[in-house]
Amino acid sequence: MENKKTILIFSTAYLPLVGGAELAVKEITDRLPEYDFCLVTARLRRDLPKQEKIGQVEVFRLGLGLWLDKIILAFWGGFWASKRFKNRRIDTVWGIMASFGGLAALAYKRHTGTPFLLTLQEGDDLVEVEKKARILGRRFRAMFREADFIQAISTYLKDWARRMGATCPIVVVPNGSKCDPNIRIQVSDTNKNNHNNLKPILIITTSRLVKKNAVDDLIKALSFLADNFKLKVVGAGPDEQKLRNLIHDLRLEERVEFAGLVTPEKIFAHLAGADIFVRPSLSEGLGNSFLEAMAVGLPTIGTPVGGIPDFLVDNETGWFCEPRNPQSIAEKIKFIVDPANHELVNQVVEKARQLVVEKYNWDKIAIKLAEIFEK
Repeated sequence: MENKKTILIFSTAYLPLVGGAELAVKEITDRLPEYDFCLVTARLRRDLPKQEKIGQVEVFRLGLGLWLDKIILAFWGGFWASKRFKNRRIDTVWGIMASFGGLAALAYKRHTGTPFLLTLQEGDDLVEVEKKARILGRRFRAMFREADFIQAISTYLKDWARRMGATCPIVVVPNGSKCDPNIRIQVSDTNKNNHNNLKPILIITTSRLVKKNAVDDLIKALSFLADNFKLKVVGAGPDEQKLRNLIHDLRLEERVEFAGLVTPEKIFAHLAGADIFVRPSLSEGLGNSFLEAMAVGLPTIGTPVGGIPDFLVDNETGWFCEPRNPQSIAEKIKFIVDPANHELVNQVVEKARQLVVEKYNWDKIAIKLAEIFEK
């Protein structure tokens, strides 16, 4: 196609380094072949090439393959790109998150005057994000104030953008979830036995093993449940050893399995083998893991924090437990497996699945991003 518009993306990291923001960029760009996409990111690992094509995106990596490459991206990436693409028309500069990539996108706008789209995907506690950003001084808030358009993945992050001083248009366009129609769990009395029954009931969480995802609270909740309740933890992170120590202290070794880090393609297979999904988050920008669980028909338990209330409504599309309350988690699990609540659980699960199919569909989300690019 001739005269394609070109979108220049700045992202702190990119594939094969996997995170929610990186996967979102891949899913969206794969669905928009009518645009050219270039992406500038930090190299971060020495085995990663400085330039390659991934899907629809031409990827350029800056730095030596070290953590400090993020700093190089933030303070030199915008200038580097203004020289690298000086003979190429860039229609929009797209900054992914109010972080190192966002700072590079802001710098590029200042060098070239290109319209600046900022996407907010932050999942960490925003109080902590703001504390860490103090070292950047005015630069941090300038990302919000100088953006020409902001896309936030939740109402929670939209409100944050306004508090940070954004005056431009802001729309909520969430991340999506792949919904495989061939993978669907049927909630039935056979696999949702009374909690006193000896048949194993598998609880699953898919989480980075970090403080904000509160996997420790989920482990502690097992102490309030019968021995036939098991837990599978899918994910990896710096808190893994702390969690293993907790399991040892509580003598739960026989009831908890660590599945480790798995590829996004294999997540649904793990979910399909479970009975209940739980993630008692302390903070969340949106929560793609919840959407994946809802997509396959798992009863889903979360906390009313961050962007989660955008899609999880208590007793309508899932269940809320109290943050930092393992006993509250256990009570919600008991409610779900109680045969007396079978009909309600089926209704909630079906409504949640339909919500994901209709609202959190990557094809529809890509169309919404294209509409933003056109603006």
